[in-house]
Formats: sequence, structure tokens, C-alpha cells
Amino acid sequence: MDITTRAPVRPKRVFAIRRRLFANPVVRVLGPFVPVVLLWWLLAELKVFPGAFFVGPDTVVGEFVELMRKGVLPGYLSDSLTRLMYGVGFGLLIGLPLGFAIAMSFWARRLTWPLLLFFQAIADIAWLPIVIVWFGFSLTAVTFVIVYTIVFPLVLGIVAGVEQVPHELIRAARSLGAGRLRVFLEVIVPGALPSVASGIRTGLGYGWRALVAAEIIVGTSGVGFMMFDARRVGDVAEVFLGMIVLGVLWYATDALVLAPFERATVERWGLVRQAEAGK
Repeated sequence: MDITTRAPVRPKRVFAIRRRLFANPVVRVLGPFVPVVLLWWLLAELKVFPGAFFVGPDTVVGEFVELMRKGVLPGYLSDSLTRLMYGVGFGLLIGLPLGFAIAMSFWARRLTWPLLLFFQAIADIAWLPIVIVWFGFSLTAVTFVIVYTIVFPLVLGIVAGVEQVPHELIRAARSLGAGRLRVFLEVIVPGALPSVASGIRTGLGYGWRALVAAEIIVGTSGVGFMMFDARRVGDVAEVFLGMIVLGVLWYATDALVLAPFERATVERWGLVRQAEAGK
């Protein structure tokens, strides 16, 4: 008689609890940070690093409360977000039409592609010395750096997106009597939207980092300036707080605005491609 052993079967209740737990948006968002904060707190409590160089979460929270009470952090945040809005606004106004203008012309792509790759390879921080000479320590200098950082990923994304639009759709629209403008608005732009969304998301990510770098070197206010000024006086807690604020703001912007926009456009285009495949 064969004796077989069976692995213990977990109750369905355990799977149901786990499924509900991971379906909770709060758990999905904050859960990955719990072990990081615990490790941070443990290192601070065990004094693995000297207190002058490494502080715990409680110290950073106290610094946050103090800066909010004094109105320092809201003022710096307002300055940073204002600069980012200017940079993003001008970056989109320049990058979107420029990207489609280059993408719609074969000769424009041939002539500008080496230039796009060349300037894309130059880091935003490399422009800061000459920007300071041109514009001084001003909002214009910071805006220039952000715009430069946003425009090139956006243009490259648009060009790639337009090239991926199936030529069958364009020929079909023209055979039905659509003019160049209608083909552009109803076929090419919707088809390129996933790449446009990815370019905007990537460009804004680069622009956010460029803002911090510019504020550290050029700015006289803002979160980046706050961190650099705190380093000068040896306030490590304020530096930690600045990094956390930057991470939280970008995570919120990406999760609430950029990722849904990109996901919606990709899903919409995916449905179109599936419909084509089914014909």
C-alpha cells in the first residue's frame, strides 16, 4: 500500500485576506516604504553612523514640523513649483510643435536628427555655467535649464511615435478622401499619443531633477537651495527632509497625473492595434 503525503493546503481565508490586503491602495503605495523606514530607524537607533551625519525619522519629522510652523518649507515649495510650472509650460509649448514638425518631414528628420542626439547627450547641469553668465542667478536661468531638459526627450518621443503609426491607416484615411490636416489630427496624432505621453513623462522626470540641480547652484530659494544651504550649516535633518519632499512630490505627480495619462493612451492605442489584427 502506497503511502502518499499531501502538502498542507492553506485555507482559502488566508488567500482572501492577502488579496484584499494587496488590493488596498494605501498598502500598495506605503507598503514598500515600511521596511526602508524601519531600517533607517534601526540604523539611527544603533548609532551605526555618527549623529552629525545620520539622523533618524523622528528627527526629520521634528524638522518638518518646525519648518512648516515657521513657514519656511511652504515658501520654498511654492518657489520650486512655480519654477517647474514655468519650465514645463515653455517646454511643452516648444517641444510639442517642434516634435511634430520634425516628425512630419523626412528631410527635417534627416537634417535635425544628429543635432537632437548631440544636445540630448549634453547634461542639463553642463549648461549652468554659461546660463549663469547669460541670465545671472534668476528665474530665467532655472527655466532655461528645465526647458532644455524637457524638450529633447519630448521631441525624440514624438518622432519615434509618428514613425510607429501604421502606414495602412494613413493610406486608408487618404483613400476615403481625408486631407492632410484631417489625417494628421485623426490618425497621426492619436497614433503617436502613447509615445508623446512617454516623452512627457520622461521629460518631466528629467526636468524635476534639473530643477533641483539648478536651485542648488543658481537658486536663492526652493527645495534644492534649502538642501544646499542646510549642508553648508551642517543640518543633516533638513537635507534628509528635502530629499523626502522631492521624492514624495514626484511620486504623487507621476502616480496621479503622468502614469494614468500614459496608461490611458497606451491602452487606447492597444485597442486600435487589436482591432486591426482581428480584421
